[in-house]
Amino acid sequence: MSDRSPLPPVRLASEAELARDALATPLLSRAARLARWAGPGTRVGAGGALVEGQLAEAAEALGLGADSGDDAAALASEAWRIAVDTGLVEITDEEEGTVAAGPELRLLTGGSPHDVLGVWLTALEAVLADASVPDLDGLIDAMDEGGAVDLSALDWDPQAEADFLDGVLANLYLLTVGEDGSAGGPLPLPALAASVIVPSDMGEPTNDILEQVSDAMMRLDDQFRLLQPAGLVEYRPVDEALLADADHAEDPAAEQQAPEDEVDVTRRRGKRAVVPLRRVH
Repeated sequence: MSDRSPLPPVRLASEAELARDALATPLLSRAARLARWAGPGTRVGAGGALVEGQLAEAAEALGLGADSGDDAAALASEAWRIAVDTGLVEITDEEEGTVAAGPELRLLTGGSPHDVLGVWLTALEAVLADASVPDLDGLIDAMDEGGAVDLSALDWDPQAEADFLDGVLANLYLLTVGEDGSAGGPLPLPALAASVIVPSDMGEPTNDILEQVSDAMMRLDDQFRLLQPAGLVEYRPVDEALLADADHAEDPAAEQQAPEDEVDVTRRRGKRAVVPLRRVH
């Protein structure tokens, strides 16, 4: 982002208010609850993950309910990993797989607002790293016979992925911050994707550019689903029916049967483009 202009300032709440907001985020609040839940009987395996059978207990401790199934287990697993990564939980014996409350947990209850924000920032950095990792399907496809991931088969550049997300978040800030430094209204996902894909000097976007915008939307939908619980963004996920329509539109005959939905994308510096929500061939 060295070629970007400095971001305009925004009026922030006080540090105490920001700390209260950080504590209220789903990700950090769940991690703290699991850190308090963990006891002498809690066991972890490789990498500090809860052993099989304890995820259901962790989900119940979070009040997620047994009927949530895989979603509850995934949320509990994510919250536990954040608890370990932030130091809210520490592994006391790797061989035995025992844990105890970590020193950072005390900062959430007895530390300063600055201390709380420090813990939240560590959690945020972990989530940002996760958002730049290929999805599970891609990792499975790249596994060799020994179960190891062949990174060369992923066509994945970690730095490029991190830079892409960094650029998207910077554009989100630029496109939503008000002239007076206050937060603005929501921005359609197609508009945000177009802001980082469509060149500023392009008139009518080409089909290739529109395809890239559509692909970027799908990537950002996955990434923002991860970032929202951390409190970094407010996000309303893409309608699953829309995703199904986008896949259905791969069939040229199906594409002729229904007109494409379009979003008027208004970019700063007066640039405008029309971005189809379905892919264009």
